[in-house]
Amino acid sequence: MGRSMLVVSSGLFANTVVIRLSGEIDAYGLAPLRDHLTRVWELSPTPYLILDMHDVGFCDSMGMNELLDIMHRCEERETRLLLGGVQGVMSRVLSITGLRNAFEVFDTLDEALRHATLRS
Repeated sequence: MGRSMLVVSSGLFANTVVIRLSGEIDAYGLAPLRDHLTRVWELSPTPYLILDMHDVGFCDSMGMNELLDIMHRCEERETRLLLGGVQGVMSRVLSITGLRNAFEVFDTLDEALRHATLRS
């Protein structure tokens, strides 16, 4: 294999789908992410979708484009996209690309979940 892959898992918490990402969001990581999202898009829309970025070690421009696509897809479904666990690499990438303000960003998954559940 030799390539660091992206591991994607998800769960449902009250009114929120949480997708946990672990690894690298790049050309190689897009397939597992999209496969997983295909299943999410088939569910009825939830008020919130949280991407847990805590274990993301790398994200390139393709990864950022994918995140923007996810955000637009969420907007179409009237779902609010929250990014949780944004630290280190992801925090830098969002700042460098100037996209930090495009997303609702939280330092931890817990903070993002609290934000979602307080507003349900």
